[in-house]
Amino acid sequence: LDVLSRDMFFNMGGMPGMGGMGGGRGGPADTKLYDILNVRPDASDDEIKKSYRKLAKEYHPDKNPEHGDKFKEISYAYEVLSDERKRQIYDARGMEGLEGGGGGGGFGGEDLFSHLFGGGGSPFGDMFGGMSGSSGMRRGPRKGEETVFPLKISLEDAYNGKTSKLQITKKIVCTGCKATGSKSGKNYTCSKCKGRGQVMAMRQVGPGMITQTVVACPECKGEGNRTVPRDDVCGECSGNKTKTVQKVLEVVVNRGMDDNEKIVFRNEGDQLDPEVQPGDVVIVIQVKEHDTFRRKGDDLFIKKEISLNEALCGYEFLITHLDGRKILLKNKPGEIITPKTFRGVSGEGMPTTRHHDIKGNLVVEFEIKFPSSHFLDDENKYKLLEKQLNTAKKVTPPVGAIEVSLMEYDEHRYRKSGQGTGQAYDEDDSDEEGGQGGHPGVQCAQS
Repeated sequence: LDVLSRDMFFNMGGMPGMGGMGGGRGGPADTKLYDILNVRPDASDDEIKKSYRKLAKEYHPDKNPEHGDKFKEISYAYEVLSDERKRQIYDARGMEGLEGGGGGGGFGGEDLFSHLFGGGGSPFGDMFGGMSGSSGMRRGPRKGEETVFPLKISLEDAYNGKTSKLQITKKIVCTGCKATGSKSGKNYTCSKCKGRGQVMAMRQVGPGMITQTVVACPECKGEGNRTVPRDDVCGECSGNKTKTVQKVLEVVVNRGMDDNEKIVFRNEGDQLDPEVQPGDVVIVIQVKEHDTFRRKGDDLFIKKEISLNEALCGYEFLITHLDGRKILLKNKPGEIITPKTFRGVSGEGMPTTRHHDIKGNLVVEFEIKFPSSHFLDDENKYKLLEKQLNTAKKVTPPVGAIEVSLMEYDEHRYRKSGQGTGQAYDEDDSDEEGGQGGHPGVQCAQS
């Protein structure tokens, strides 16, 4: 914010939704960070940067090792006031706004303190009174990672439901040593990084400019703790702080469960840290393909091949359903079945997941098997069949029309167009050279 807009912010009672905090006295809710940098609350960004550079150079640990805390205060103050968003939150609600996440703005003061100084809470806790009773949002306990197991089941299992036993091996914190790794219960935490495995390192990036970065603790090499002495190693976990146990889970597959559905066992996974909740065990259902039925949503599909006679005159056939029931499917004579026809039976599909008594449809896709060529041994029988079907049409060709007979088409064999008259797609070996026999000199491209 520039000076004009900042004055307007102060005099108008703060940001909307802040309840007028900081506006009643004509200034920000808290001025301590401004005081640390020796600037006024309405200071411009350039003034804040210049003051920070001067103070950082004066109190740099290399120059004044005894003023390390002062340098941290200066760095944190500049971190907040040089960021427009954080500065607005601080002006409106002070340190409480920063530690409470800025009223839902996505910035948490505690996160920043932890990142900068490797510890929980503000380095100014004593100076600012501890900020106890802050009304900001509190994060819940951390959660361990999920452990995923695939469970392969048949379509019959998905239709009827199934209960399985699953034995898992997981890690839990050792209760014998309370996750310290020592018989005495003593916590051999690294004193340098306080068990976090990381420390802050300062690096000069330019004249008067210092930056801080997180690095692995050189004392414990990022482990966060020191080696437990041999005579104090916990016999229950061998100093590992965790131990391996086995547990049997009862996995209930409900009727109608589909492929890739999940069954979750809360807090039954690994727990590697007493301050972290155990992870979840997730069972992922994998339904194997069925020889007869194909599932689509709550419907079941089957393919059925019937003869031309059955397609015209009716059919009957039995199927064995997924629960073992025998179902007779039939069609009356005269109800014609054409290729790729679908017929359905309501209520004979898969049970729905929410309502097991409600089922989808059973759908039959028909394939028609036609008879082979010359299946009748008498030409008069074809005429009789033609008369019964009454579908053939006679065509009177015009004068000059050419009559040909069609043959079976083989794409690889008959790539050339038909030559001469008499039979379509007929091939003459003599055409391979010179293009004789119909279209002299013309040859088709060969693959």
